[in-house]
Amino acid sequence: MARIGKILRRTFLIGSAAIAGGVAFGVYYVNRPAPNPLKPGEGEAALNPFVLIDQNGVTLFAPRAEMGQGVKTTWAALIAEELDVDLDQITVLHGPAAAAYYNSALMGESLPNKGYDISDFQHNLGEALGVVGRALSLQVTGGSTSMKDGYERMREAGASARETLKLAAAERLGVDPTQLKTASGHVIAPNGDKIAYTELAADAATLEPVEAPLRDPSEWRYLGQSQPRLDMAEKATGTAEFGVDVRLPDMKFASVRMNPKLGGTMNGFDDSAAKTMPGVEKIVDLGNGVAVIANNTWLANQAVEAIDVDWGDAPYPPETDAIFASIAKAFDDSPNSTMRDDGDVDTLPEGATEITAEYQLPYLAHATMEPMNATALFTGTKLDLWCGNQAPTLIRMRVANVANLDTEAVEIHTTYLGGGFGRRGELDFGEIATKVAMTMPGTPVQTTWSREEDMRHDYYRPGALARMRGAIKDGKAVLIDGKVAAQSCTQQAVGRYTGLPAGGPDKVLVEGFFNQPYAVPNYRMSGHIAALDIPVGFWRSVGNSHNGFFHETFMDEMAHAAGRDPLEFRLELMQNEHAPSAGCLEAVREMSGWTGKTPGGVGRGVAFTYSFGTPVAQVIEVVDEDGTIRINKAWIACDMGLALDPENVKAQMFGGMMYGLSAACFGEITFSEGEVEQFNFPDYEAIRMHTAPQVEVRVLETNRHMGGAGEPGTPPSMPALGNALFDLTGERARSLPLINQFDILI
Repeated sequence: MARIGKILRRTFLIGSAAIAGGVAFGVYYVNRPAPNPLKPGEGEAALNPFVLIDQNGVTLFAPRAEMGQGVKTTWAALIAEELDVDLDQITVLHGPAAAAYYNSALMGESLPNKGYDISDFQHNLGEALGVVGRALSLQVTGGSTSMKDGYERMREAGASARETLKLAAAERLGVDPTQLKTASGHVIAPNGDKIAYTELAADAATLEPVEAPLRDPSEWRYLGQSQPRLDMAEKATGTAEFGVDVRLPDMKFASVRMNPKLGGTMNGFDDSAAKTMPGVEKIVDLGNGVAVIANNTWLANQAVEAIDVDWGDAPYPPETDAIFASIAKAFDDSPNSTMRDDGDVDTLPEGATEITAEYQLPYLAHATMEPMNATALFTGTKLDLWCGNQAPTLIRMRVANVANLDTEAVEIHTTYLGGGFGRRGELDFGEIATKVAMTMPGTPVQTTWSREEDMRHDYYRPGALARMRGAIKDGKAVLIDGKVAAQSCTQQAVGRYTGLPAGGPDKVLVEGFFNQPYAVPNYRMSGHIAALDIPVGFWRSVGNSHNGFFHETFMDEMAHAAGRDPLEFRLELMQNEHAPSAGCLEAVREMSGWTGKTPGGVGRGVAFTYSFGTPVAQVIEVVDEDGTIRINKAWIACDMGLALDPENVKAQMFGGMMYGLSAACFGEITFSEGEVEQFNFPDYEAIRMHTAPQVEVRVLETNRHMGGAGEPGTPPSMPALGNALFDLTGERARSLPLINQFDILI
């Protein structure tokens, strides 16, 4: 990262847990310190938020949530690489809610550039904007930014700790620090004697942290190689603690029920039947919903369903068709943004053939495996909240307001996340759990949403429409004019988080739409915001999730209209625009043995998207088995720029693709009489073991800057599958889910 400040002094501390006789090290790129999240007692010392070394060993306080993406392991590897400790010598804990753990990479993503053509100056500017994350307390896991955020910060933390420990050893031994070496958690004296880091922690606590240069990648032991996941043993043995696993003395359990007509009022309720049910302890009026506190979650679920509630109407059209008619009206207004406007799209080039298409994608649920839940303990003067979450500082501020407490009186305990995908970046589950617990001061209450309540009260991936117009000439694309209409996740999220309106061009609405690396001379892409009050939020890959389908399906239609091989058509437009992107297409061509020809009963489709700094190309193969279509094989090529753990990157690309294929085949949220019609997984299918394809992933490293891994595998999967189905059947999929049009294996 760009160097914005020096190593800070011992004004940063590492957590809210008691630390005895320890010392912490690290680097913090801000101009002034963030508030200290730890108040050390006698004999305790901390120099910054990340690394604790005490008599028990090395502890890393990781500020990004582990939700299956492997961040816990790779952040530990970043520290271990410079600190000279073995990976299995590090204990990793989630950092508390504190401004010190801000995401330094998140704000750079908001700059209005395409990403793939970013200059070094723009890249450095984006990194410099990281300090804004500190000012806003953006301790957020999202945007596929965890490794970009931690890459230099964690290595600097390890290097600083190493050199400071060497200085402490040098003073003890009476030698020059340059005569000392380090290995496996020890400082090694010139005569070969070893002093454990744990023995030096107290001495190092009295020293100023040492700024140290980072090692050349040629010296790396861990980075660039695959490491065993530090969270796997816990998860495989059932000892990992997720939100629903939290157990506290004398704990009670609650279930919640909110208006199924989202955003509607609650006119009243009759709880007489629920009150008489065995095990029920309290009925809670939440204002716009009800909750039941009982002896266990099952009883609470049964009791809350027994309450007769008079719900008010939803503030949006009651039926799906009317909702999409409202989205379509957004096209009648001026665009919110036109972030790409090259050449002259209003004039059809002479001799060119015009092509048009319209597309529609549904609302989607996050459908995390672990439903929303949180455990709260309210005493009147303090609040503790246990939950899996993606934004500890934001949820702390929200629940503090709910409990009428200062934020310092609230402690957030972040557990493992049983799936996030953006859903656990919201604040509602913590707010509701706090309201419930406030009715029983001094008693911890775990509020768990039923699967049905979770599915029907999401912040959905917005439904979206696209109108595409293009032109081909001499076998090439010479014009693309695209318009997308959808609700704005950004505007809604800003309103929910801050209570303030958000304005200006919405880059998230058009990401994956305006910034694809195709050299088309006349190229305009616009975004139109639909005015609807359906709750929407950030769903894995966000705007790229629908725009990837729109752009790459239309690109396929143009290729076929031009009589060209769809892969070669894309590659020709891309080769001189962005070499790493072209390299991904070339890689999947080689991996899949792509020839542009498929035998009877087999279809292949290709798609490409650039998102989160990472170009990804996918080829998907489908087969017809007696009238039922099965997804048979898939090939993925991505260019990370730098893959810190190649096998973990492969896992993320695989998982992202599967998430996208599930949405492409089956995912759909529909509305009737204002209510979501999908209740549970039988209504919202996913790809399963027997319906999943064989997958091969190749990780390239030619990109100039490091990209993200958690989300970029999702956007190209949906158009690649749709394009494969066209190759197989001759039917073009212009809407999802595909199960509505094709007989796909379930």
